[in-house]
Amino acid sequence: MDRFEEMRNFVRVVERKSFTKAASDLLIPRATMTNSIQRLEDRLGTRLLERTTRTVKPTHDGEAYYQRCVRILADLEEADGSFTNADPKGLLRVNLQGTLARTFIIPALGVFQDRYPGIDLVLADGDRYVDLVHEGFDCVLRSGDLANSSMIGRRVALLHEATVASPDYIARFGLPESLDDLERQGHQMVCFLSGADDKPIPLDFIVNGKLREIMLPASISVTGADSYVACAGAGLGLIQVPRYRVAEDLKAGRLIEVLPDTPPDPMPVSILYPQNRQLSARVRVFVDWLSDVLAGIDFGGSGRA
Repeated sequence: MDRFEEMRNFVRVVERKSFTKAASDLLIPRATMTNSIQRLEDRLGTRLLERTTRTVKPTHDGEAYYQRCVRILADLEEADGSFTNADPKGLLRVNLQGTLARTFIIPALGVFQDRYPGIDLVLADGDRYVDLVHEGFDCVLRSGDLANSSMIGRRVALLHEATVASPDYIARFGLPESLDDLERQGHQMVCFLSGADDKPIPLDFIVNGKLREIMLPASISVTGADSYVACAGAGLGLIQVPRYRVAEDLKAGRLIEVLPDTPPDPMPVSILYPQNRQLSARVRVFVDWLSDVLAGIDFGGSGRA
């Protein structure tokens, strides 16, 4: 087996912490993956991986070899792309924010496939925190401030949001005309939990050019965007969501915008990838294409995402 293929297999096993998952990612039998790592260890004369019934992790030598392999493989792919002028090809694993993916990205994917037929895409979607390296993703699209310093982010859009509630909720609590009314009228929020630690996200408002954050009582908390909107529709509290996400509900009167003169702060959308990785040609063309797709979209300039 080619040495670079052995390196590629080894890197994937380290990152996925599993022979089975690594083999699945690279579309090869598990036995082939196991034999590849065994030959690599025999050739180097050292044990690279510690294997248990639950996980696989690199030894001290394995960690050092992994870091070198990552750099070598990135350099090799970059060199090949520079001199062959060939279109990028291979497997690209991407994790996308679900609503953005379904609304804007997936409908446009045919253009990407026509332009880069050699790239096979594996798409996952969700709102949770993703460990790119250990879950085997090449890049991830997320909205919000970039708190993870181990990732490099490229901003690709700025989403505008609105504060909304159901007509039933407004009938019970009243329509606030100022931020002070939120407490005076006894309003409550649906709490959105975000990030690896499920940190509650406060409501935020721009008042005279300054950001003001408010935490209201919440009897229900959620971790998914669809559940968040559904809770508002059920009259369970105020929420702040992308304006495009609730445009039809606002138009049909199923939701009502609250405090439009003090809108939430616009939310950035970024593509993230590990900072210790040189971008492969596959990732680079996908990031560029996705940036172009989102740059051409009007997300509704009087609200937030």
